[in-house]
Amino acid sequence: MVQYQAPGVYVVEQDSGAKPIAGVGTSTAGFVGLAPDTVTMPVRPGRTDSYTVVPAGTPTLITSWEEFRTSFGDFQTGNSILAHAVFGFFNNGGTRCWVVRVVEGANAGATEKALTDGLDLLRPIDEIALVAIPGAVSDTVQGALLDHCENELMQDRFAILDGRRTTTLTKAAIQGQVRDSSYGALYYPWIQVFDPATAAPIMVPPSGHIAGVYSRVDNTRGVHKAPANEVIRGALNVETRVSRVGQAGLNPDDINVIRPFDANMTIWGAHTLAGAEKGEWRYINVRRLFIFLRESIDEGTQWAVFEPNGTALWAQITRNVTAFLTTVWRSGALFGATPEEAFFVRCDAQTNPPDVRDLGQVVTEIGVAVVKPAEFVIFHVSQTAGSAG
Repeated sequence: MVQYQAPGVYVVEQDSGAKPIAGVGTSTAGFVGLAPDTVTMPVRPGRTDSYTVVPAGTPTLITSWEEFRTSFGDFQTGNSILAHAVFGFFNNGGTRCWVVRVVEGANAGATEKALTDGLDLLRPIDEIALVAIPGAVSDTVQGALLDHCENELMQDRFAILDGRRTTTLTKAAIQGQVRDSSYGALYYPWIQVFDPATAAPIMVPPSGHIAGVYSRVDNTRGVHKAPANEVIRGALNVETRVSRVGQAGLNPDDINVIRPFDANMTIWGAHTLAGAEKGEWRYINVRRLFIFLRESIDEGTQWAVFEPNGTALWAQITRNVTAFLTTVWRSGALFGATPEEAFFVRCDAQTNPPDVRDLGQVVTEIGVAVVKPAEFVIFHVSQTAGSAG
């Protein structure tokens, strides 16, 4: 208690005790890809200059296509897949990505190891929420991508996988032996884009472009909106056209199909690789929303560590998490006409009995009702007799 000696008015700053939880970013991508150590850049007709790019194995923040050109080179044979992936990311609404360049190995196994080692370099970068290794379709590399996202020390990012180049419309042909996981989604087929290096259309894996679509949807609608029924900018065609009947055989197996509607190449699926047995995690937006909620609450409640574990702490945690989830509900991400219908937060003597407190733990239980996408829109139409008028 401050002792005041002279009569007068005293203004004292008071801590409100409010510690708002801010939502974490969801649209920063991490890419790993092949690119040569030295690239040749055209300067003017009849002359080219060579320069050395960013060292292999160095995660580099890229915020525009021009930054990528400067760091890794323009479109050319050696970096074609990586360059088109990053260009497609920015062209479709991406704003920030981290890129790790690796050099092709002496054989397929060495190249796969270089790619997976490059993926490990992205682990310490907390802002990354999406990861892809464009064009890498082996079971080994795609399994490593899912492991990277599912790792118990991570679980804060989502993998975007490319389907294999095949005309056989089966899960085995398109997905190979890659295991089920709710932390990743797979897209088929590859897409056609214009290649400035050859001045002709080429086929490229869609993962980079789709990461940009994720970012665009996150920024315009929110992470709770499924990144589907969205046009892929820059895509001219698809390598294999899949009809509605063809997709009917792939959708139950969680293969997200890219289909042409008029001149627009459109993402026409929103499934994770979770499988039917884990139906609660089958939609991309549901898994990514839970990643967002978990990461935001985790980072926004670090202040509670070492605080006195009593009713005052429990009340403050409840207030802060409730305020955050109310904001999420207002954004349209949670199902319910009122916040009480959409979520609950419990942090009290029931969740924190003496034996829990003796372990130095404070436990909060949170439940949310998630809005799922309207994947099948059905209208029942019947014939009625017209009334006499």
